[in-house]
Amino acid sequence: MSLVYTSAESIEDFATCLRGTYVTGKSRDAFARKFYLERLYALVKDNEELFYDALAKDLNKSRAEALTSEISPVLEECAYFLDNYDSLVKDKKVKSRSGANRTDSAYIRREALGVVLIISTWNYPLQLSLVPLAGALAAGNCAVVKLSEISVHTSALITELLPKYLDAGMYRVVNGGVEETQHLLRQKFDHIFYTGNSQVAKSVMAAASQHLTPVTLELGGKSPAIVTDDADMQIVANRVAFGKFFNAGQSCVAVDYVFVPKSRQQEFLAAIGKTLNSWYGRNPQASKDYGRIINHRHFDRIMALLNNRSSGNIAIGGQSDRDNRYIAPTVISDVRFDDAQLMESEIFGPLLPVIPYSDVEETMGLISKKEPPLALYLFTKSSSTIKKVLGYTTSGGVTINDTLMHQSEYALPFGGVGASGMGGYHGERSFQCFSHERGILVKKQRLEWLIQSRYPPVSKAKLAILRSVLITNPVHFWFIVFKRPVKWVAFIVVILGIVIKRRLA
Repeated sequence: MSLVYTSAESIEDFATCLRGTYVTGKSRDAFARKFYLERLYALVKDNEELFYDALAKDLNKSRAEALTSEISPVLEECAYFLDNYDSLVKDKKVKSRSGANRTDSAYIRREALGVVLIISTWNYPLQLSLVPLAGALAAGNCAVVKLSEISVHTSALITELLPKYLDAGMYRVVNGGVEETQHLLRQKFDHIFYTGNSQVAKSVMAAASQHLTPVTLELGGKSPAIVTDDADMQIVANRVAFGKFFNAGQSCVAVDYVFVPKSRQQEFLAAIGKTLNSWYGRNPQASKDYGRIINHRHFDRIMALLNNRSSGNIAIGGQSDRDNRYIAPTVISDVRFDDAQLMESEIFGPLLPVIPYSDVEETMGLISKKEPPLALYLFTKSSSTIKKVLGYTTSGGVTINDTLMHQSEYALPFGGVGASGMGGYHGERSFQCFSHERGILVKKQRLEWLIQSRYPPVSKAKLAILRSVLITNPVHFWFIVFKRPVKWVAFIVVILGIVIKRRLA
């Protein structure tokens, strides 16, 4: 199957067309928002089998992997917005903190941004295109969705199905490679949501800067796992293996490398070997549950990391088949943290470096030498160790005693920090991501006699009133009354004087 790439003329027309729809208010209508969320839900639900087939062709994803990482996230996001729509769009009243506005009302109104651009990627081609789209539609936007040209079958299926379920005035799909993406980025959008690698992210930011367009960047990084001495090693092995070899390691939140106590490294290797054998058998290539590398370019990149490493021994796996895009689940023991191949950049494949360590504080220091990762995983029974690691490391998100699962908890924001991204989404955070929080203050047309203290000409009395009203003293009210009676009485006298003067005038 091949994708029909979108022409430059069509890309320009798309942005203009969607802008026209947005200004009519159609995308912001409450009924329309709910209707299109229901249609997006139906698109995935009605065509579940077709998506399983497409994802298997692109990545050899098993039904279980496709269900948990592609089908379910889209359905859950749509269901969340439909169930919580009224509370999400409701104006949020806030209590005024300014003394000048104490008698007035203030609230926050969430408004759509306009026409947004969503640039998806290939490792989770359904989830990473339609979950952001759900957020954009729920918030009242129109959207252009750039699908990945690498996950050909899934992108082609999405392109075919969207027109059957959504009004073309609400969205447009763009297919293509670098040239089409660059042309797309030259158009003016009100927000750009990009998922991918950091190098392309720099280009996205540079293009966005031309129009001062805000961006959300969902990137990656070298996400570590730390195993402490008190951990149950078989449970650790199961969960680390899940976090590493799910989707053949092609996940932005995959375990990139694991720290294991020196005294327990062999125990860990034996445990994870047992896990992999029970999951995929002696020949993982024959397993219907194990994925494939997306293309030959990425296959060659991963194999170069393995073959050119400067440390470590292949303890498990190491086999490969380029024609089949297969790389076995591979565990490498005794890896040095300064290995120029395995430890320089994100692996994004089924290679697991194991780094033996002596002290937990040593691992925190090493992690801090690298850019903040998208995820961090810690296996321990000690609350003090959890507190210590959280206090001395930085990452987009954290899962304690498991892997990947914080990304699937839609009550939590998902996103990176520093080089692993900016901004977050999922659930309510998706709605916030594609909305502008407009602060609104409603003043009353009275008390002008008090408000006039801010008008010229300035007098000592007016300054006293302004100072009393505008400068908030954090000390308790009764402390002010009883500990500073002179100033308090002076303030009351000034106010009473102004009131009496106006009454007598």
